Amino acid sequence: MQRSYDVVIAGGGVIGSAVAYWLSADPDFDGSVLVVEPDPTYAACATTRSWGGLRQQFSHPDNIRMSVFGIEFARRAAEVLAVNGEGPDLGFHENGYLFLASEDGLAVLRRNVETQTSLGCAVELMPPDALAERFPWINPDGLAGGCFGPRNEGWIDPHALLQGFRRKAVSLGAAYVKDAVVDVSRVGADVGGVRLRDGGDVACGVLVNAAGPRAGDIAHLAGAELPVRPRKRMTYVFDCRADLSAAPLTIDTNGVTFRPESGQYLGIVSPPADRDPDCDDLELEYDVFEETIWPTLAHRVPAFEAIKLSSAWAGHYDFNTFDHNAILGPHPEIGGLMFCNGFSGHGIQQSPAAGRAVAELIAHGAYRSLDLSIFAYDRIPANRPVLEANIV
Repeated sequence: MQRSYDVVIAGGGVIGSAVAYWLSADPDFDGSVLVVEPDPTYAACATTRSWGGLRQQFSHPDNIRMSVFGIEFARRAAEVLAVNGEGPDLGFHENGYLFLASEDGLAVLRRNVETQTSLGCAVELMPPDALAERFPWINPDGLAGGCFGPRNEGWIDPHALLQGFRRKAVSLGAAYVKDAVVDVSRVGADVGGVRLRDGGDVACGVLVNAAGPRAGDIAHLAGAELPVRPRKRMTYVFDCRADLSAAPLTIDTNGVTFRPESGQYLGIVSPPADRDPDCDDLELEYDVFEETIWPTLAHRVPAFEAIKLSSAWAGHYDFNTFDHNAILGPHPEIGGLMFCNGFSGHGIQQSPAAGRAVAELIAHGAYRSLDLSIFAYDRIPANRPVLEANIV
Protein backbone atom coordinates (compact mmCIF):
# COMPACT_ATOMS: atom_id res chain seq x y z
CA MET A 1 0.00 0.00 0.00
CA GLN A 2 1.23 3.48 -0.87
CA ARG A 3 1.52 6.17 1.79
CA SER A 4 -0.31 8.73 -0.35
CA TYR A 5 -3.36 8.60 -2.64
CA ASP A 6 -5.26 11.26 -4.48
CA VAL A 7 -8.57 9.88 -3.23
CA VAL A 8 -9.31 7.72 -0.18
CA ILE A 9 -12.79 6.21 0.03
CA ALA A 10 -13.94 5.23 3.52
CA GLY A 11 -16.22 2.25 2.93
CA GLY A 12 -16.10 -0.41 0.24
CA GLY A 13 -19.76 -1.38 0.07
CA VAL A 14 -21.89 -0.71 -3.00
CA ILE A 15 -21.65 3.09 -2.61
CA GLY A 16 -17.90 3.30 -2.07
CA SER A 17 -17.23 0.75 -4.79
CA ALA A 18 -19.49 2.64 -7.21
CA VAL A 19 -17.47 5.82 -6.60
CA ALA A 20 -14.22 3.85 -7.08
CA TYR A 21 -15.50 2.37 -10.35
CA TRP A 22 -16.67 5.64 -11.88
CA LEU A 23 -13.47 7.46 -10.87
CA SER A 24 -11.24 4.72 -12.23
CA ALA A 25 -13.25 4.48 -15.45
CA ASP A 26 -13.13 8.23 -16.14
CA PRO A 27 -10.54 8.84 -18.90
CA ASP A 28 -9.96 12.38 -17.58
CA PHE A 29 -9.03 11.17 -14.08
CA ASP A 30 -5.48 9.90 -13.72
CA GLY A 31 -5.26 9.95 -9.91
CA SER A 32 -4.84 7.10 -7.46
CA VAL A 33 -7.74 5.63 -5.47
CA LEU A 34 -7.68 3.68 -2.19
CA VAL A 35 -10.83 2.05 -0.83
CA VAL A 36 -10.72 1.26 2.88
CA GLU A 37 -13.11 -1.52 3.90
CA PRO A 38 -13.06 -3.07 7.40
CA ASP A 39 -14.72 -6.34 6.32
CA PRO A 40 -14.06 -7.49 2.73
CA THR A 41 -16.24 -10.56 3.38
CA TYR A 42 -19.17 -8.11 3.62
CA ALA A 43 -20.86 -10.53 6.02
CA ALA A 44 -22.54 -7.77 8.03
CA CYS A 45 -22.55 -5.14 5.30
CA ALA A 46 -25.69 -3.09 4.78
CA THR A 47 -25.40 -3.79 1.04
CA THR A 48 -25.49 -7.56 1.24
CA ARG A 49 -28.29 -7.58 3.84
CA SER A 50 -30.56 -5.41 1.74
CA TRP A 51 -33.43 -6.47 -0.53
CA GLY A 52 -31.82 -5.06 -3.67
CA GLY A 53 -34.96 -3.20 -4.74
CA LEU A 54 -35.17 -1.14 -7.93
CA ARG A 55 -38.10 1.23 -8.38
CA GLN A 56 -39.13 4.36 -10.24
CA GLN A 57 -41.93 5.16 -7.82
CA PHE A 58 -40.56 8.14 -5.94
CA SER A 59 -42.19 11.55 -5.62
CA HIS A 60 -39.16 13.80 -6.13
CA PRO A 61 -38.00 14.11 -9.76
CA ASP A 62 -34.31 13.80 -8.89
CA ASN A 63 -34.88 10.61 -6.91
CA ILE A 64 -36.75 9.25 -9.91
CA ARG A 65 -33.95 10.24 -12.30
CA MET A 66 -31.33 8.62 -10.06
CA SER A 67 -33.24 5.38 -9.89
CA VAL A 68 -34.10 5.32 -13.60
CA PHE A 69 -30.39 5.56 -14.34
CA GLY A 70 -29.74 2.80 -11.78
CA ILE A 71 -32.23 0.52 -13.50
CA GLU A 72 -30.71 1.21 -16.91
CA PHE A 73 -27.27 0.53 -15.48
CA ALA A 74 -28.43 -2.75 -13.91
CA ARG A 75 -29.63 -3.95 -17.30
CA ARG A 76 -26.18 -3.24 -18.78
CA ALA A 77 -24.08 -4.27 -15.78
CA ALA A 78 -22.95 -7.61 -17.21
CA GLU A 79 -21.41 -5.75 -20.14
CA VAL A 80 -20.27 -2.51 -18.47
CA LEU A 81 -18.67 -4.20 -15.46
CA ALA A 82 -17.17 -7.12 -17.36
CA VAL A 83 -13.57 -8.08 -16.59
CA ASN A 84 -11.83 -10.45 -19.01
CA GLY A 85 -15.15 -11.01 -20.72
CA GLU A 86 -17.02 -11.97 -17.52
CA GLY A 87 -19.61 -9.65 -16.02
CA PRO A 88 -21.86 -9.90 -12.96
CA ASP A 89 -25.25 -11.58 -13.21
CA LEU A 90 -27.53 -9.32 -11.19
CA GLY A 91 -30.54 -11.62 -11.60
CA PHE A 92 -33.06 -8.83 -12.22
CA HIS A 93 -36.53 -10.00 -11.14
CA GLU A 94 -38.81 -7.56 -12.92
CA ASN A 95 -41.92 -8.32 -10.84
CA GLY A 96 -42.67 -4.65 -10.26
CA TYR A 97 -43.58 -2.59 -7.21
CA LEU A 98 -47.13 -2.15 -5.93
CA PHE A 99 -47.91 0.79 -3.62
CA LEU A 100 -51.30 0.53 -1.92
CA ALA A 101 -53.18 3.56 -0.61
CA SER A 102 -56.08 4.21 1.74
CA GLU A 103 -58.43 7.12 1.16
CA ASP A 104 -56.10 9.34 3.20
CA GLY A 105 -53.13 8.51 0.98
CA LEU A 106 -54.81 8.50 -2.43
CA ALA A 107 -54.21 12.18 -3.24
CA VAL A 108 -50.49 11.79 -2.59
CA LEU A 109 -50.39 8.65 -4.71
CA ARG A 110 -52.07 10.50 -7.59
CA ARG A 111 -49.59 13.38 -7.38
CA ASN A 112 -46.71 10.92 -7.37
CA VAL A 113 -48.07 9.18 -10.45
CA GLU A 114 -48.35 12.50 -12.30
CA THR A 115 -44.69 13.23 -11.55
CA GLN A 116 -43.59 9.72 -12.49
CA THR A 117 -45.47 9.61 -15.78
CA SER A 118 -44.20 13.08 -16.72
CA LEU A 119 -40.70 11.59 -16.52
CA GLY A 120 -41.60 8.61 -18.69
CA CYS A 121 -42.08 6.01 -15.96
CA ALA A 122 -44.30 3.03 -16.71
CA VAL A 123 -46.76 3.12 -13.80
CA GLU A 124 -50.46 2.34 -13.55
CA LEU A 125 -52.87 3.91 -11.07
CA MET A 126 -55.66 1.42 -10.31
CA PRO A 127 -58.90 1.58 -8.29
CA PRO A 128 -59.68 -1.24 -5.84
CA ASP A 129 -61.70 -3.33 -8.30
CA ALA A 130 -58.90 -3.22 -10.86
CA LEU A 131 -56.40 -4.18 -8.17
CA ALA A 132 -58.50 -7.20 -7.20
CA GLU A 133 -58.81 -8.25 -10.84
CA ARG A 134 -55.10 -7.84 -11.60
CA PHE A 135 -53.97 -9.38 -8.31
CA PRO A 136 -56.71 -11.82 -7.21
CA TRP A 137 -54.77 -12.74 -4.07
CA ILE A 138 -55.33 -9.20 -2.67
CA ASN A 139 -58.10 -8.34 -0.23
CA PRO A 140 -59.05 -4.77 -1.32
CA ASP A 141 -60.72 -3.97 2.01
CA GLY A 142 -59.70 -0.48 3.14
CA LEU A 143 -57.98 0.39 -0.12
CA ALA A 144 -58.80 3.44 -2.23
CA GLY A 145 -56.31 2.53 -4.94
CA GLY A 146 -52.83 1.39 -5.78
CA CYS A 147 -50.01 2.10 -8.18
CA PHE A 148 -48.19 -0.68 -10.01
CA GLY A 149 -44.97 -0.42 -11.97
CA PRO A 150 -45.09 -3.31 -14.47
CA ARG A 151 -41.75 -2.47 -16.10
CA ASN A 152 -38.36 -1.32 -14.83
CA GLU A 153 -39.13 -2.25 -11.23
CA GLY A 154 -38.25 -5.26 -9.13
CA TRP A 155 -35.09 -6.45 -7.42
CA ILE A 156 -31.55 -7.61 -8.08
CA ASP A 157 -28.82 -9.48 -6.23
CA PRO A 158 -27.14 -6.67 -4.24
CA HIS A 159 -24.01 -8.72 -3.57
CA ALA A 160 -23.52 -9.26 -7.30
CA LEU A 161 -23.72 -5.52 -7.97
CA LEU A 162 -21.26 -4.77 -5.18
CA GLN A 163 -18.76 -7.36 -6.39
CA GLY A 164 -19.21 -6.18 -9.96
CA PHE A 165 -18.32 -2.61 -9.03
CA ARG A 166 -15.41 -3.75 -6.87
CA ARG A 167 -13.91 -6.18 -9.38
CA LYS A 168 -14.14 -3.66 -12.20
CA ALA A 169 -12.66 -0.85 -10.09
CA VAL A 170 -9.69 -3.04 -9.13
CA SER A 171 -9.15 -4.01 -12.77
CA LEU A 172 -8.98 -0.29 -13.60
CA GLY A 173 -6.38 0.44 -10.93
CA ALA A 174 -8.23 1.12 -7.69
CA ALA A 175 -6.65 -0.35 -4.57
CA TYR A 176 -8.61 -1.98 -1.75
CA VAL A 177 -7.31 -2.57 1.77
CA LYS A 178 -8.84 -4.38 4.72
CA ASP A 179 -8.66 -1.67 7.38
CA ALA A 180 -10.66 1.07 9.05
CA VAL A 181 -10.35 4.85 9.15
CA VAL A 182 -9.80 5.83 12.80
CA ASP A 183 -8.79 9.47 12.37
CA VAL A 184 -8.73 12.24 9.77
CA SER A 185 -5.94 14.79 9.64
CA ARG A 186 -6.40 18.38 8.53
CA VAL A 187 -4.08 20.83 6.82
CA GLY A 188 -5.68 24.11 7.69
CA ALA A 189 -9.26 23.94 6.45
CA ASP A 190 -8.59 20.97 4.19
CA VAL A 191 -8.42 17.21 4.61
CA GLY A 192 -4.79 16.14 4.67
CA GLY A 193 -5.06 12.39 5.14
CA VAL A 194 -6.39 9.54 7.22
CA ARG A 195 -5.07 7.27 9.92
CA LEU A 196 -5.89 3.61 9.47
CA ARG A 197 -6.37 1.19 12.35
CA ASP A 198 -3.65 -1.16 11.08
CA GLY A 199 -2.02 0.68 8.20
CA GLY A 200 -1.00 3.94 9.86
CA ASP A 201 -1.11 7.35 8.20
CA VAL A 202 -2.07 7.78 4.56
CA ALA A 203 -2.07 11.21 2.91
CA CYS A 204 -4.86 12.16 0.50
CA GLY A 205 -6.31 15.16 -1.26
CA VAL A 206 -9.92 13.95 -1.15
CA LEU A 207 -11.69 11.79 1.42
CA VAL A 208 -14.98 10.29 0.27
CA ASN A 209 -17.25 9.34 3.13
CA ALA A 210 -19.03 6.20 1.91
CA ALA A 211 -19.21 4.51 5.31
CA GLY A 212 -22.92 3.70 5.17
CA PRO A 213 -24.49 3.41 8.62
CA ARG A 214 -21.23 4.61 10.21
CA ALA A 215 -20.93 7.70 8.05
CA GLY A 216 -21.63 9.95 11.02
CA ASP A 217 -18.53 8.61 12.76
CA ILE A 218 -16.28 9.34 9.76
CA ALA A 219 -17.70 12.85 9.44
CA HIS A 220 -17.06 13.50 13.13
CA LEU A 221 -13.41 12.45 12.73
CA ALA A 222 -13.08 15.10 10.02
CA GLY A 223 -14.68 17.77 12.20
CA ALA A 224 -18.10 17.74 10.56
CA GLU A 225 -21.57 16.83 11.73
CA LEU A 226 -23.65 14.49 9.61
CA PRO A 227 -27.25 13.48 10.47
CA VAL A 228 -26.77 9.86 9.41
CA ARG A 229 -27.37 7.14 11.96
CA PRO A 230 -27.42 3.31 11.91
CA ARG A 231 -30.98 2.05 12.11
CA LYS A 232 -31.75 -1.66 12.30
CA ARG A 233 -34.23 -3.27 9.93
CA MET A 234 -35.31 -6.89 10.31
CA THR A 235 -36.34 -9.12 7.43
CA TYR A 236 -38.57 -12.10 8.16
CA VAL A 237 -38.60 -15.10 5.83
CA PHE A 238 -41.76 -17.20 5.70
CA ASP A 239 -43.37 -20.04 3.78
CA CYS A 240 -46.83 -20.19 2.27
CA ARG A 241 -48.60 -23.04 0.50
CA ALA A 242 -50.09 -20.72 -2.10
CA ASP A 243 -47.88 -19.79 -5.05
CA LEU A 244 -47.47 -16.01 -5.18
CA SER A 245 -44.07 -16.14 -6.86
CA ALA A 246 -45.23 -13.67 -9.54
CA ALA A 247 -46.31 -11.08 -6.97
CA PRO A 248 -44.71 -7.64 -7.08
CA LEU A 249 -42.94 -6.12 -4.12
CA THR A 250 -46.03 -4.88 -2.31
CA ILE A 251 -46.20 -2.01 0.19
CA ASP A 252 -49.38 -1.85 2.27
CA THR A 253 -50.90 1.36 3.60
CA ASN A 254 -49.07 1.03 6.96
CA GLY A 255 -45.69 0.34 5.35
CA VAL A 256 -45.65 -3.44 5.79
CA THR A 257 -43.87 -4.81 2.74
CA PHE A 258 -43.49 -8.26 1.24
CA ARG A 259 -42.10 -9.90 -1.87
CA PRO A 260 -41.40 -13.44 -3.11
CA GLU A 261 -37.90 -14.87 -2.83
CA SER A 262 -36.78 -18.28 -4.13
CA GLY A 263 -39.98 -20.12 -3.25
CA GLN A 264 -40.42 -18.25 0.03
CA TYR A 265 -41.45 -14.71 0.98
CA LEU A 266 -39.79 -11.77 2.72
CA GLY A 267 -41.56 -9.36 5.05
CA ILE A 268 -40.38 -6.09 6.57
CA VAL A 269 -41.63 -2.84 8.09
CA SER A 270 -39.94 0.28 9.41
CA PRO A 271 -40.83 0.78 13.09
CA PRO A 272 -42.41 4.01 14.37
CA ALA A 273 -39.96 6.76 15.27
CA ASP A 274 -40.30 6.19 19.02
CA ARG A 275 -39.23 2.55 18.56
CA ASP A 276 -36.38 3.19 16.12
CA PRO A 277 -33.24 4.10 18.08
CA ASP A 278 -29.70 4.30 16.78
CA CYS A 279 -28.55 0.70 16.73
CA ASP A 280 -25.43 -1.05 15.48
CA ASP A 281 -26.20 -4.61 16.57
CA LEU A 282 -27.75 -7.36 14.47
CA GLU A 283 -29.81 -9.00 17.20
CA LEU A 284 -33.18 -10.25 16.02
CA GLU A 285 -36.47 -9.16 17.54
CA TYR A 286 -39.70 -10.93 16.74
CA ASP A 287 -42.35 -8.74 18.35
CA VAL A 288 -42.69 -6.53 15.26
CA PHE A 289 -43.48 -9.61 13.17
CA GLU A 290 -46.10 -10.87 15.60
CA GLU A 291 -47.65 -7.47 16.33
CA THR A 292 -47.57 -5.73 12.94
CA ILE A 293 -46.26 -7.68 9.97
CA TRP A 294 -48.18 -10.95 10.25
CA PRO A 295 -51.58 -9.36 11.05
CA THR A 296 -51.18 -6.95 8.13
CA LEU A 297 -50.14 -9.70 5.73
CA ALA A 298 -53.01 -11.94 6.82
CA HIS A 299 -55.53 -9.15 6.27
CA ARG A 300 -54.22 -8.02 2.89
CA VAL A 301 -53.39 -11.46 1.49
CA PRO A 302 -55.79 -14.13 2.82
CA ALA A 303 -53.39 -16.86 1.70
CA PHE A 304 -50.91 -15.49 4.26
CA GLU A 305 -53.16 -16.33 7.19
CA ALA A 306 -51.42 -19.72 7.38
CA ILE A 307 -47.79 -18.81 6.92
CA LYS A 308 -44.82 -20.32 8.73
CA LEU A 309 -41.86 -18.21 9.79
CA SER A 310 -38.67 -20.02 8.76
CA SER A 311 -35.83 -17.55 9.39
CA ALA A 312 -34.93 -13.90 9.76
CA TRP A 313 -32.00 -11.54 9.45
CA ALA A 314 -31.14 -7.99 10.46
CA GLY A 315 -29.35 -5.28 8.54
CA HIS A 316 -28.86 -1.53 8.79
CA TYR A 317 -30.01 1.57 6.99
CA ASP A 318 -27.73 4.59 6.76
CA PHE A 319 -30.65 6.64 7.97
CA ASN A 320 -30.64 10.36 7.21
CA THR A 321 -32.54 11.79 10.17
CA PHE A 322 -32.82 15.19 8.48
CA ASP A 323 -34.92 14.29 5.42
CA HIS A 324 -34.28 10.61 4.53
CA ASN A 325 -32.54 11.50 1.27
CA ALA A 326 -29.00 11.17 -0.03
CA ILE A 327 -26.31 13.66 0.98
CA LEU A 328 -23.95 14.15 -1.94
CA GLY A 329 -20.94 16.32 -2.63
CA PRO A 330 -18.46 18.47 -0.74
CA HIS A 331 -18.55 19.91 2.72
CA PRO A 332 -18.88 23.70 2.30
CA GLU A 333 -16.06 24.51 4.73
CA ILE A 334 -13.77 21.46 4.90
CA GLY A 335 -11.91 21.18 1.64
CA GLY A 336 -11.52 17.67 0.24
CA LEU A 337 -14.30 16.12 2.35
CA MET A 338 -16.85 14.53 0.03
CA PHE A 339 -20.14 12.95 1.10
CA CYS A 340 -21.97 10.02 -0.46
CA ASN A 341 -24.28 9.12 2.40
CA GLY A 342 -27.72 8.92 3.95
CA PHE A 343 -29.59 6.83 1.37
CA SER A 344 -32.00 5.52 4.01
CA GLY A 345 -32.63 2.19 2.31
CA HIS A 346 -32.30 3.34 -1.32
CA GLY A 347 -28.56 2.82 -1.71
CA ILE A 348 -28.64 -0.16 -4.07
CA GLN A 349 -30.83 1.48 -6.70
CA GLN A 350 -29.17 4.89 -6.37
CA SER A 351 -25.56 3.68 -6.19
CA PRO A 352 -24.83 3.88 -9.94
CA ALA A 353 -26.06 7.48 -10.21
CA ALA A 354 -24.65 8.61 -6.86
CA GLY A 355 -21.26 7.02 -7.53
CA ARG A 356 -21.09 8.64 -10.95
CA ALA A 357 -22.13 12.02 -9.52
CA VAL A 358 -19.49 12.10 -6.78
CA ALA A 359 -16.83 10.89 -9.22
CA GLU A 360 -17.75 13.74 -11.56
CA LEU A 361 -17.39 16.27 -8.77
CA ILE A 362 -13.93 14.91 -7.93
CA ALA A 363 -12.66 14.55 -11.49
CA HIS A 364 -14.29 17.60 -13.08
CA GLY A 365 -15.39 19.88 -10.25
CA ALA A 366 -19.00 19.81 -11.42
CA TYR A 367 -21.84 17.47 -12.36
CA ARG A 368 -21.68 16.42 -16.00
CA SER A 369 -24.68 14.09 -16.23
CA LEU A 370 -27.46 14.38 -13.65
CA ASP A 371 -27.41 17.63 -11.70
CA LEU A 372 -27.88 16.39 -8.14
CA SER A 373 -27.02 19.66 -6.40
CA ILE A 374 -30.34 19.56 -4.55
CA PHE A 375 -28.80 16.80 -2.38
CA ALA A 376 -25.83 18.95 -1.33
CA TYR A 377 -24.74 19.02 2.29
CA ASP A 378 -25.42 22.75 2.67
CA ARG A 379 -29.18 22.11 2.69
CA ILE A 380 -28.79 20.74 6.22
CA PRO A 381 -27.47 23.84 8.05
CA ALA A 382 -29.79 25.94 5.87
CA ASN A 383 -32.76 23.77 6.95
CA ARG A 384 -33.87 23.04 3.38
CA PRO A 385 -35.08 19.44 3.50
CA VAL A 386 -35.73 17.56 0.28
CA LEU A 387 -39.28 16.32 0.51
CA GLU A 388 -39.85 12.74 -0.63
CA ALA A 389 -43.32 11.25 -0.13
CA ASN A 390 -42.49 7.67 -1.11
CA ILE A 391 -40.21 6.65 1.76
CA VAL A 392 -40.49 2.95 2.61
